[in-house]
Amino acid sequence: MLLLIFLLAAVTQSVVSQLSLPESPWLPPDASKGAIPSNSGGTPNPQWSTLLGNLLYFYEAQRSGTLPSTNRVSWRNDSCTSDGSDVGLDLSGGYYDAGDYIKVSFPLSFTIMSICWGATDFGKGYDLANQTAYLDDMLRWGLDWLIKMHPSNDTLYIEVADTGIDNAYWGGDQNIPGPRPSYQINDTHPGTDAAASVSAAFSSCSNLYAGRGFNAAQAYQPPASLQNSSYADTLLRHAQQLYSFAVNASGGQVTYQTSTPIATESYASSGFGDDLAIAALFLAAATNSSSYYQDANSFYQKFNLHGQNAVFNWDSKTPGVYVLFAQLAQANYPFASDLSSWQTESERYFDTIVNDNGDSSLTNGGLLFYDGDSDDASLNPALNAAMLLTRYAAIASSPDKTTSYLNYASRQLDYALGKNPMSVPYVVGVNPNSPSNPHSAMASGGDDIGNIDTVPEKEAYVLYGAVIGGPDKRDRFFDIRSDWPETEVALDYNAPMLTLAAMHVLNDTNDPFYTSLQDGAYAQVKPQGSPCDDAIDDGCSGPRLSTGAKVAIAVVVTVVGLIILGLLAWYIWTVRGNRKAKTG
Repeated sequence: MLLLIFLLAAVTQSVVSQLSLPESPWLPPDASKGAIPSNSGGTPNPQWSTLLGNLLYFYEAQRSGTLPSTNRVSWRNDSCTSDGSDVGLDLSGGYYDAGDYIKVSFPLSFTIMSICWGATDFGKGYDLANQTAYLDDMLRWGLDWLIKMHPSNDTLYIEVADTGIDNAYWGGDQNIPGPRPSYQINDTHPGTDAAASVSAAFSSCSNLYAGRGFNAAQAYQPPASLQNSSYADTLLRHAQQLYSFAVNASGGQVTYQTSTPIATESYASSGFGDDLAIAALFLAAATNSSSYYQDANSFYQKFNLHGQNAVFNWDSKTPGVYVLFAQLAQANYPFASDLSSWQTESERYFDTIVNDNGDSSLTNGGLLFYDGDSDDASLNPALNAAMLLTRYAAIASSPDKTTSYLNYASRQLDYALGKNPMSVPYVVGVNPNSPSNPHSAMASGGDDIGNIDTVPEKEAYVLYGAVIGGPDKRDRFFDIRSDWPETEVALDYNAPMLTLAAMHVLNDTNDPFYTSLQDGAYAQVKPQGSPCDDAIDDGCSGPRLSTGAKVAIAVVVTVVGLIILGLLAWYIWTVRGNRKAKTG
């Protein structure tokens, strides 16, 4: 009986401690409102506040499980409420990852880590926009599900639903097909990257809920006002357990798809050194521990994380490691020192971007573009770079660096919000020129997978606040539902935009760029023809070869080349031999 009372009290405390949502729920305004300048002239700017609210609203539309009475998305229903039953667990809840219905821990953990980190540094933006209760609600929906996915110290469920079955279904949330198997990593079949990434999500959010910021030198604003020490402690406990699992699993340190090959079909990881380093750094901040900080330094050296120019995303966290090292140093943590060296490394990375000397380039329209990483979601690398640049600018080594980084970040954000050759703000529902055909099985209202572009002709529901993949390298955007590289939505696409919007709520008196776009601006410049990408190749200049065909051609070319070289060598040898015989 005492145990039951204790458990009930714990549940009650958790529910009560969550911030109360407004009795009159905040709802996104009609897209036409995004073409009306606010003329506020002060902060918080109402249009930036609305954008922040829209971006959070998107996550509510992605919810899985039994929806609460406070659900604001009228067209969503309870769904997949029996997830986890195949393993005797309740794994319902959480978020559908993108435009379909799988749930994956690895990209979700990055998303939540990014949002909690942003709300720690720029949380006052949520407060000023009156969106903190919705931030709390959004985070807990994901964090509580990740807690369910971690039922014991050395077990973490990494995916619910089979990618193949899921990709074969296009329809609403009430007829999602099964089976929906649950996949795990454990002590003998570990996944270093997945465990470390979820650990980082828990510890970064523990910092947020504990009110632990990086603003010792007033470089940043206080965290968002959702402090709860009990919840912070719960998150920290799971973070420490998962970190220990990542480091000490008896099966060694391996990528999670090594143990669960199904992950290769969804979100395969390229390595785990970056995940270990960022997890150790967030734990160092959460616990004020030099031991975790030393671990981070060791991982930094062991996995050669220095000198890299990679993107920042769910699979590549190294740029975030540079910035977090610098933040800890400037925040006067007793174990963190040598700010100048971390400034040097961070600024080496950022200068390669700003000065166009790294692995990236600018499109003609001005979008930061990484060949490969940007091909299937062009906005995500650019927005993540803008988010990191804006965060780091506060602690840059010189005023000139600060100005340079902020200006570059501003240009990338402006591009994403409509200052681009297509005159499209790439956020659904914020302006009449926003994308109207996001690749979302839920929002489309269709059920014919063979004709998703035309059934129905018009998207059934507006997926307010969804950041889409983005335009191609030629700055073209076709707004075609089946063209998932350009139009699909995803949890991690919204994350950097959320932090950037919170930053602008704090200090930007001007409206987002899209308020200057009037209805019909996109129609005037919409490209002719068809896309050329991994979804639609009708617009490619000639027949597009499959990967197999390309490999076959490469083999033939190689063989022919070797034959030619062999004949050439024989000819030279024979001629030289004949000449030698004649002169001998």
